[in-house]
Parts: sequence; structure tokens; C-alpha cells
Amino acid sequence: MVNNQSQTPQQKAEFERKQHKEEMKQQVISFALMILFTFIAFGMVLLDIGSVFLVPTLLLLAVVQVLFQLYYFMHMKNKGHDMVAVMMYGGLAVAILTIITFTTIIWW
Repeated sequence: MVNNQSQTPQQKAEFERKQHKEEMKQQVISFALMILFTFIAFGMVLLDIGSVFLVPTLLLLAVVQVLFQLYYFMHMKNKGHDMVAVMMYGGLAVAILTIITFTTIIWW
């Protein structure tokens, strides 16, 4: 790999163009997968599949879609987003613990 200081502006532009093209390709693929997951979820509801299978599957599809959103569209995969990721995952952990706590208090 060529050092950044020794690259010409044309080489830098070509590298950035390739990088943007690859990123756009990944975003289009993840968008298509999210649309597919949405159609699968709607189809399962329309087919009136039993709730024992339906609810966990819908929750799994929702979690996968959230991960796609965070990873590709919110650019959490890029460098420099470490603190944002820590704060988001920390907030998620607090939310889960709060739900577990109140559920335990109510159903205990």
C-alpha cells in the first residue's frame, strides 16, 4: 500500500471513489435485505402464523434490522464512532435492566 503522503491527488481521488462505491454497494444490499425482512414479517402476519412462532421471529427480524441500521446507515462500522457506540450500548443495557427490573417487580 502506498503511503498517504506520497499519493498524488489523482490517486487519492481514485481511492476515495472506490471506497465510496463499495460503501454505497453495501448500503444498497443492506437496504434490500431490510425491505426483504419487512416483506417476510408482513407475509407472516398476513398468513396468520401461530403466535408461538410469529412473535420470536418478528423480534429477531426487528433486531437484525436495527443492527443493519446502526452498522451501515448510522456508520457505526467506521473509525471514530467508538464513544458513540459505547454510549448507545450503555443506554441499551440500562434500558434492558430497567425493563427486567420493572417486570420482576410487577410479576414477583
